[in-house]
Amino acid sequence: MDKQTVTIYDVAREANVSMATVSRVVNGNNNVKPATRKKVLDVIDKLDYRPNAVARGLASKKTTTVGVIMPDVTNLYFSALARGIDDVATMYKYNIILTSSDSNGEKEVTVLNTLLSKQVDGIIFMGNNITEELREEFKRTKTPIVLAGSIDEEQIQPSVNIDYAAAVQEEVKSLIDRGNKRVAFVCGPLSQPINSKYRLKGYKQALKEVGIPFDDKLVFETDSSYKTGTLLQPALASAKATAAMVTDDELAAGIVNGMTDAGVNVPSDFEVITSNDTKLTEMVRPKMSSITQPLYDIGAVAMRLLTKLMNDEPIDDKNVILPYGLMKRDSTK
Repeated sequence: MDKQTVTIYDVAREANVSMATVSRVVNGNNNVKPATRKKVLDVIDKLDYRPNAVARGLASKKTTTVGVIMPDVTNLYFSALARGIDDVATMYKYNIILTSSDSNGEKEVTVLNTLLSKQVDGIIFMGNNITEELREEFKRTKTPIVLAGSIDEEQIQPSVNIDYAAAVQEEVKSLIDRGNKRVAFVCGPLSQPINSKYRLKGYKQALKEVGIPFDDKLVFETDSSYKTGTLLQPALASAKATAAMVTDDELAAGIVNGMTDAGVNVPSDFEVITSNDTKLTEMVRPKMSSITQPLYDIGAVAMRLLTKLMNDEPIDDKNVILPYGLMKRDSTK
């Protein structure tokens, strides 16, 4: 029998039971005699019957599928979050459709609509920026959407993050306390609120706290790539920076290696602190000091929050802030 055409009817006929009994076995309903259950499972095994998730979804109005939108699947930050999402999804028996939007606003809207057309029960969004178009789509859909490691300035969408401003403020303050009067702020695109409204704000607060005037020549806006980081040394030198607070680990790894290649010693001539504490921090030499984020937990908590929304359970806090820490390694004095 062609397995594409094996239906619940074939299983019922072969096992000599009703379709309702097969359905109960497939759905884990206990109201079936053990002998009958075994007989049905043996037939399912023999025919290689696979319940049609789409048909089941139509019947129950639920597809037990969750869509996940990532801006960049190669970035270790987002892949660490995805692990937390996946583990909790598995625990609650949800399947995941993982999509990449390449940090492109138009593609984010397209990907979101593709997932919604697949009738997913919920969506976890890990984009860097919520454009107006995207916000309109979020408002229009009845499907619950949770942000993981992503900022909604208007705090409309449920979200899970750390306090990015406070974390950066604390790290920059530590660099200043060690005698760095000119600390560079090296970030990804300032069009992303997480950089412009939160991290940069933390940077400015740290300067203000110690009475150092803000100098925009010390702000370096980049594309967050490793390659860009490796090329920054001359510009950092001409800005007379002696340390850098960096918003992405790949970018920071590029800066550390670029400094080393230029004969600048990290940390004695130039200190570097990064933001995401992915495993990259341990892979470069010197190992990089970083703000620590509970990356796996951000994903896991976001998925748990989504399960509550999908099942209309009460929610204590829809904008969850998890604790951050500071990990001292060898790229700082």
